[in-house]
Amino acid sequence: MGADEIMKKIHVAIAGNPNSGKTTLFNTLTGGNHYVGNWPGVTVEKKEGKKKYRECLFNLVDLPGIYSLEPFTMEEIVAKDYIVNEKPDVVINVVDGTLLERNLYLTTQLMALKTPMILAINMMDELHKKDIQIDVETLSKQLGFPVVLISAQNKLNIDQLLDQAIQMADVPKPDYLKATELLNEIEQGLFSESEASKLRYEYIDALLKQVLIKGSTAYDTKTAKLDNWILNEYIGFPVFLAIMAFVFYMTFKVGGIFLDSIDVFFSDILGPFVNTVLSNIGVADWMNQLVVDGIIGGVGGVLTFVPNIAILFFFISLLEDSGYMARVAYIMDKWMSKFGLNGRTFVPMILGFGCNVPAIMATRTIENEKDRLLSILINPFVSCGARFPVYVLFASVFFKGYETLVTFSLYVLGIVVALLVAVIFRKTIFRENESHFIMELPVYRLPNFKSLFVHVWERVKGYLVKAGTIIFAASVILWFTLNFNTTGMVPINESFGAGIGKLMAPIMKPLGFGSWQISLSLLTGMLAKEMIISNMAIVLGVTDGSMSFLTALSDTFEPLTAYVFMVFVLLYTPCVAVIGVIKRETNSWKWTGFSVVYQFVVAWVVAFIFYRVGLLLF
Repeated sequence: MGADEIMKKIHVAIAGNPNSGKTTLFNTLTGGNHYVGNWPGVTVEKKEGKKKYRECLFNLVDLPGIYSLEPFTMEEIVAKDYIVNEKPDVVINVVDGTLLERNLYLTTQLMALKTPMILAINMMDELHKKDIQIDVETLSKQLGFPVVLISAQNKLNIDQLLDQAIQMADVPKPDYLKATELLNEIEQGLFSESEASKLRYEYIDALLKQVLIKGSTAYDTKTAKLDNWILNEYIGFPVFLAIMAFVFYMTFKVGGIFLDSIDVFFSDILGPFVNTVLSNIGVADWMNQLVVDGIIGGVGGVLTFVPNIAILFFFISLLEDSGYMARVAYIMDKWMSKFGLNGRTFVPMILGFGCNVPAIMATRTIENEKDRLLSILINPFVSCGARFPVYVLFASVFFKGYETLVTFSLYVLGIVVALLVAVIFRKTIFRENESHFIMELPVYRLPNFKSLFVHVWERVKGYLVKAGTIIFAASVILWFTLNFNTTGMVPINESFGAGIGKLMAPIMKPLGFGSWQISLSLLTGMLAKEMIISNMAIVLGVTDGSMSFLTALSDTFEPLTAYVFMVFVLLYTPCVAVIGVIKRETNSWKWTGFSVVYQFVVAWVVAFIFYRVGLLLF
């Protein structure tokens, strides 16, 4: 019998508002011992992990961040159903100690589920800075369950929290509302939703008057001072642009250090070495070519950009965890309203910088159905991390010294096109007054760098997994399509792939890149945008084995067509993963098909305009 089997097992669900530190606590408890997936049948992120402590094995589940248990969003439905149906031994309700009034609203609803609870008041270090004191003993007595002050980021009082969890796991099914007459009456269904909400806040207000003491420095915070600049009507937007420009500059400046070295490793060292080894042991020529040109050439072409991807994800995660990205949504509300949108629709657009799949899932926070559908349809125009390797490669080859400016222009172009399409849709197929934007701004925090690197690693790992699965398989398939037809192994220009590419080439020719090789790369890029690079590495690499990928690329494009190509990659039909999530989120093949077709048309038209204008100017 294993050690885990004889340990006492405690099933813990961690619940709380977004930005309360809930996930930071989860990461602190589990370290690297957790995995991320989706809830069964639902595209909402699910995190599970384990923690061994005092002869106990904690099975921890990080529930989606929610503001209430009222079933308006999928996250709220998932959280409530999990607690009710899975019946965890303990619920740890994490609340932001600096925003107790707002956070305790969820607490009053969790109390009605009759599950043993612990209130973990997070940000105790922030409370100290702001001279805010909480009478934990009185609060615990009033609520009827333990209250622990913690700092998830600095790992303060975590052992005390776990000790309380061990004790609460043995408590019979509690009924906290019996000791709270008002909350008990609310749960009996005697009030309307608005009346119940008002009464809950009255209860919370009365409770906090008993336990909360605010010092003279409570409101004189660095957050307020920073917001005077960050949220300024005139300064806020330029600051955002400057920050994003710096992010891309660092991505190229630091990531570029490794770019040539990694490319040389795969092209000039690993490829020739493997070729020699396989030849010496008598491997058939076709198998040798498959491994060297197909697998190493294809997958290596994508792995070249891992440092750049890691740096980009680092800065995006840093901005998210610090509290700045929430303010970007607030800043953009004024600008978005000019396009018939609000600041809330900009939040998924920001997430799209990483990946459009979770970004589209994030549109669930938009309550107005037409606003949500509009946000889904324009989100793929936001440049995701998968397109970034294309920009890095082309900008490094064709725009040396201007890489940051060129890449930044593409990200801006994606947002501009998304907003212009939103205006057109708002005046045609989505004629309705837009909803208003309300959002709670978290305080600025120095991110926990361990958690930050966990976030970055998870995103980079996803990129590596894609390289090792989808791109690996697609590279093998592509190699076969480029070397075979119905008669067997043939020259590349007689292959299946050449035939497919030649059918597409006339469509691409007006954009300045009408070769069948480039057309085929764009088509297979719909599996995953990183595939564009790996496909081109294979297609151009087998054309002349004496040339490196970068040399072959510079012989295929010129600066104008290279930029037009990047514009098309930015805007054309998204990858199959994004198409799949559009289908799931809209539950409509009509809107999914419309999204696939109209994005290709928009990409073609915009790229055509850039090419024709470029010919006139240059």
